[in-house]
Amino acid sequence: MASKKTGKGDSAFLTDIKTLRERARKHIEDGAVTPGYQADRETVIKLLNEALATELVCILRYKRHYFMASGINADAVAQEFLQHANEEQMHADQIAARIVQLKGEPNFDPDGLSSRSHAEYVEGDSLIDMIKEDLVAERIAIDSYGEMIRYIGDKDPTTRRMLEGILAMEEEHADDLASLLADLQR
Repeated sequence: MASKKTGKGDSAFLTDIKTLRERARKHIEDGAVTPGYQADRETVIKLLNEALATELVCILRYKRHYFMASGINADAVAQEFLQHANEEQMHADQIAARIVQLKGEPNFDPDGLSSRSHAEYVEGDSLIDMIKEDLVAERIAIDSYGEMIRYIGDKDPTTRRMLEGILAMEEEHADDLASLLADLQR
């Protein structure tokens, strides 16, 4: 990368405009993936497909819990399950869109979905069991996303920022579930 000097001996660390323009015209069919993309694209796509599978399994588990919630406290907890399912769907959509931007293919194939997912699909027998299983899955997602973010580092800022946003929501989900669990166990 060519850098150009600014006045007082400072190096601006920016590619000169002519070089930027020339590079942008090469391989335009690659869309957002420019020569400046520094991550191992195939590895990032693999990680994102695992994250996609995790989100899809979480959506399915939350939906089951939403419909199967019963008991005196079920209505409020079921609404929380539904909200989380909808937010996990939003995450899945973001991840699938990013995979396509990186010239990959999102893997929605139900065959092998549970083996690609970091979280498990556990039904739970009671409302408390359901909350515990969802909390375990959120804690797995938190660790998984944290590791992905650290792996990607500065090599793919767009993917990193997307994952950081998803991670923040997963932490919020875990906090919500921990509060629900504490309330129900009183």
